[in-house]
Amino acid sequence: MLTTSLPALAPGPAPVDERTLVQAAAAGDVAAYEQLYRRHSPRLFAVVWRLAGGQQARAEDALQEAFLQAWKALPGFRHDSSVGTWLHRLAVNAVLMELRGPQGHWHEPLHELDLERSELQVLDACAGTERDLERALTTLPPRARAVLVLHDIEGWKHHEIAEQLQIAVGSSKAHLHRARCLLRARLGETP
Repeated sequence: MLTTSLPALAPGPAPVDERTLVQAAAAGDVAAYEQLYRRHSPRLFAVVWRLAGGQQARAEDALQEAFLQAWKALPGFRHDSSVGTWLHRLAVNAVLMELRGPQGHWHEPLHELDLERSELQVLDACAGTERDLERALTTLPPRARAVLVLHDIEGWKHHEIAEQLQIAVGSSKAHLHRARCLLRARLGETP
């Protein structure tokens, strides 16, 4: 029987706490900033991908914009919240600005939230799996999708969503109700 002994692996460097990474990155340490990026980008990408309706390029652009803004603003970060929360807000802002378009208006007017019957049948064979839900999310109108993702997935309150999207609290609630109804229809569920 052949046995080989493997050399003992040296322990890697101890994880660095967020505050230390933020301070180093704010001082211009690119490696520290890269660690922040690696720690936070997967979760942030998931959020912006959902908000962008599953559009990979839009989500990547929004994530890149958020981290560019973070790099510029990091020296002024006051640690009032966690860096993860701060980066999350920057990422959400970036994708929502993209969805609003250059004039600050959403790409679809409010009255276009009523979809045609053919659009409602896009996912008529959905079995209710997570993948089907993600696919169904991508077919929602951008504003309704944004409210649903921010409220039901990210846990935001209606007043926070209303402020962020520059709409009334009642409109946020209406968009959430509409988005849920559309999802149920797309997933073949009865109300």
